[in-house]
Amino acid sequence: MPNAVTLMSEYCPDARRAMLTNAMFCGFPLGAALGGFLAAWMIPHFGWRSVLHLGGVVPLLVVVLLVLVLPESVRYMVARGYAADRIRKPLARIAGDAVLQVQQFVMTERKAAVAGKSGMGVVLSKPYRLGSFMLWLAYFMGLVIFYALMNWMPVLFKEGGLEPQTATLVAALFPLGGVGAVFFGWLMDRFNANRIIAVGYALTAASIWWIGQEAGSLGWLVVAVFVAGTLMNTAQSSMPALAAAFYPTSGRATGVAWMLGIGRFGGIAGSFLVAELTARHLGFSQIFTVVAIPGLIATAALVIKQATSPKDGH
Repeated sequence: MPNAVTLMSEYCPDARRAMLTNAMFCGFPLGAALGGFLAAWMIPHFGWRSVLHLGGVVPLLVVVLLVLVLPESVRYMVARGYAADRIRKPLARIAGDAVLQVQQFVMTERKAAVAGKSGMGVVLSKPYRLGSFMLWLAYFMGLVIFYALMNWMPVLFKEGGLEPQTATLVAALFPLGGVGAVFFGWLMDRFNANRIIAVGYALTAASIWWIGQEAGSLGWLVVAVFVAGTLMNTAQSSMPALAAAFYPTSGRATGVAWMLGIGRFGGIAGSFLVAELTARHLGFSQIFTVVAIPGLIATAALVIKQATSPKDGH
């Protein structure tokens, strides 16, 4: 995923980078949903091993496809001093004959490069260190919310008085809103991306608190869960595009990868958080109030990131 985000962002035109990167990243939740539907159909017909066979064969077929048709990052090739002939090939598919006579390519970047450093050295260098930590914190807190609610929402709804089947169906509405990231990407390309996602996390916190207030009203509970899921998934799915825009070429893939990797610990923390809250016998509304707090922390992290890099709209 980090490499896919990096490649996509480096080939997108600046004016539409966030929208196109977010559109690509929507493939992740949609593919996850498709995998669930396929498994539900395949296991009764072909047995559980068929799911593992499919999961092993399809990536191998994709490898062949990528080797044949996926171009290398032009920015990476220029930074590494690749021959001009090799750099011209992918560019010719975009610009046609305009690049055929070019004999030398020069890197131009709006992001400040860090001399003598690449990868992790860039991510933790002085110009990017605080912004990196704030990206990690925001993504971590987003996954605290996501996995806390994905793993525990049906149980909490049943304890709140809903029938088990109804609780499961209502909870299933939560992950459906990820495609809203395309709209957020469109906004990010036109306005300040940090602020757009920060507002998304703030609204996520408010909507999760709202869920906790609607235990006795099924209709409003359905609305609250769908709104919270749309806002949560949209803000979270927009983070890789934000991270890709933050770093220069030499640290982009590493920066995105570390943000995604650190964030996974938030998923573990989210599951333990609700387990601890239920063990302490907190009520329905109290649990959702506590789960809303990471959304506010993510908002603050992006506000700090913006405040410490005022020249950077992303």
